[in-house]
Amino acid sequence: MSAQVNQLQGKLVDLLFPSHCLGCGKEGSFLCILCRRALPRVLQPLCPKCGRPLIQEDRCPACLKYRWEIHGIRSVFLFQGTVQQAVHQFKYNNCRALASPLAELLAEELERKPLPAQVIVPVPLHPRRLRERGYNQSGLLAKELSRLTGLPLIGDSLLRIKNTSAQARTANAEARRNNVRGVFFCRDGQLKERHVLLVDDVCTTGATLDSCAVALNRAGASSVWGLTLAREG
Repeated sequence: MSAQVNQLQGKLVDLLFPSHCLGCGKEGSFLCILCRRALPRVLQPLCPKCGRPLIQEDRCPACLKYRWEIHGIRSVFLFQGTVQQAVHQFKYNNCRALASPLAELLAEELERKPLPAQVIVPVPLHPRRLRERGYNQSGLLAKELSRLTGLPLIGDSLLRIKNTSAQARTANAEARRNNVRGVFFCRDGQLKERHVLLVDDVCTTGATLDSCAVALNRAGASSVWGLTLAREG
């Protein structure tokens, strides 16, 4: 019942929103041209693995201690201001209409800086959480990004087999890695010898994306890159 209510709310919200810019309130679109240009981009230099902005080092001290399964992670914006507001509306307030304009921002990033990708795969939700929310925001982003780029979407191969606590409630990087260890599983061979682009909304430590990469690599993926709209921390 809760999922049906969420879906109904989502349809109502989609009719009304986004008709105003989230940045300045100007009528017309979810982001006017000026506010779009002012979005806080993640700038070089970056850690080549987790994508965290660096000040002096060539690589994060944490990444030097940790063996990553993912080839690398790229995030387009910092998780603050208008970007944070847009993600919150999209993820928690049933504003599914934001999937298309947010995916456009991801597509623009790929056009500027291409990644080796043959297929797009969303980070999956556990079935229980999917029923509660009514939709997977990463799945919606991935679907729109597939439409915009022409890359095929494979959304039914990577599964979340354990329902863990939300990563946002987990204290630190090590706890986040432990929280998502062994959580994902590839159920078939669709991704074998494919270069996978893994799509999510926000990256904090990269633990979730890397846990997905473990499952994808075990299934024979040629490479796994993560792409997220925003970077937190």
